Amino acid sequence: MALLVVAIVGVSAWRLLPSRGGTDKTITVGTTDAVTSLDPAGAYDAGSWALYSNLFQSLLTFESDGTTPVPDAAKSCSFTDTGLRTYRCRLREGLKFPSGRAMTAEDVKYSFDRVKKIKSDVGPASLFDTLGSVDADGTTVTFHLTTPDATFPFKVATGAGSIVDHTRYPKDALRTGGDVDGTGPYRLKRYVKGKSAVMEPNGSYEGAVTATGKPVELRYFADGDALDTAWQDKTVDVATRTLTPKVLAGLNPSDPDQRVSVSDSSETRNLYLNTHASSPLHDARVRRAVAWLLNREELASDVYDGTVDPLYSLIPAGLTGHTTSFFDAYPAQSAQKARALLTEAGVSLPVRFTYGYGVGRGAGAEEAAAIKKQLEASGLFKVDVKGYEWTAFQKRYTAGKLDAWAVGWVADYPDPDTFGAPLVGTGSSMNTGYSSKAVDGLITDSRRYADRGRVSSDFRDLQADVAEDVPLIPLWQQKEYVVSTEDVGGGQYLSDGTGVFRLWKLTWI
Repeated sequence: MALLVVAIVGVSAWRLLPSRGGTDKTITVGTTDAVTSLDPAGAYDAGSWALYSNLFQSLLTFESDGTTPVPDAAKSCSFTDTGLRTYRCRLREGLKFPSGRAMTAEDVKYSFDRVKKIKSDVGPASLFDTLGSVDADGTTVTFHLTTPDATFPFKVATGAGSIVDHTRYPKDALRTGGDVDGTGPYRLKRYVKGKSAVMEPNGSYEGAVTATGKPVELRYFADGDALDTAWQDKTVDVATRTLTPKVLAGLNPSDPDQRVSVSDSSETRNLYLNTHASSPLHDARVRRAVAWLLNREELASDVYDGTVDPLYSLIPAGLTGHTTSFFDAYPAQSAQKARALLTEAGVSLPVRFTYGYGVGRGAGAEEAAAIKKQLEASGLFKVDVKGYEWTAFQKRYTAGKLDAWAVGWVADYPDPDTFGAPLVGTGSSMNTGYSSKAVDGLITDSRRYADRGRVSSDFRDLQADVAEDVPLIPLWQQKEYVVSTEDVGGGQYLSDGTGVFRLWKLTWI
């Protein structure tokens, strides 16, 4: 089983304060992660899935720092065959939607079926590429897979597996509006898109979470500067994802007026390259030339003030299968090698292409400017940079309207598979147009092993192929930063690389 290393490396000294554990005062949490959709069939991003973790249940979930899915809405789940193609779950009793209607196996089947049927451009349907059909019988749900897939339980435990009320969500279209009908630890009291989500504990919740926490308000900020201001003005009690690099670099874990947790994370950021025939980056030799010109150390130090680590592989450090494939293939910047590749490809110089980024997403603008400078310094490329509002940005890159774009990737679950098919498999969620029979074969082969420690060789070969074909270029690996006021505890448990955002862990001290 893959091991995700998550270590708290800095937590401030606790000030002795009167206990406020019994108060029902709302805890406010600030973030720059935008919400694409309140409908689980319509989003595949960190901001939306953070909400789903709290408002919906999946059949399975992950315990804090866990690497194996455990039952949540389910009472039990298991493969029924040694071939890993039939997966069966039995529902927990007493689960009720906000309307009071009991959850049934039919709701579970309906939820998975509609994700695949709707197949939203920015939705999670690609996660269920091995799911053939779903049967519902009483309290039993049976999933029939098209190929062996030991990672299927991991996928069930994600936001894509969120169970909705089949009487409230249309089967072939996304639900609109600001209402949510889920059975998670929280219920949505009020939602204002781009502004806030106010949640109260769900007294009817039954599942893996033992305590449903305090009332919480998530406040959404346009960019890191706005979040920084809110934190400095103390208009939020907790700040996470993402303060600006300058602020993060200056955090002091020994400051008695705040609590700082810094942990290892499996969050990565890649530069994605459009391989469609219509793009100037269609030829792999042109993409390799880009790889020869990037300087990750410079990005990490100059743009991110050392708060991220340069990354040379598709799979981050801490997960089974991590390598340094891009360092092995492109060990240092070389304009000479880049020029030779472009000459061989027969393209006109400089190669001109478009580069897009999401406005307000960390240091996206500064990073784009730095990458543009690195590539243009060689005289081999001309990069047209433009920022877009997050939802518009998603739609542009999924529609193939950008030649290059940088996006952060938060692990859906603690297994290297989450960095495989979703990012470089045929029909990937990033829609680069990349397709490789060799890569697809390695992804399929890796899913045959219930013992996840046996997938290292498959992912080593996969990453070597990706470094050769360059549908993406790894840039950096993030650390996880959460800052809270001295009277709020539990911030270190908010996000730990399992894909679950645990607002219920926050408490007054």
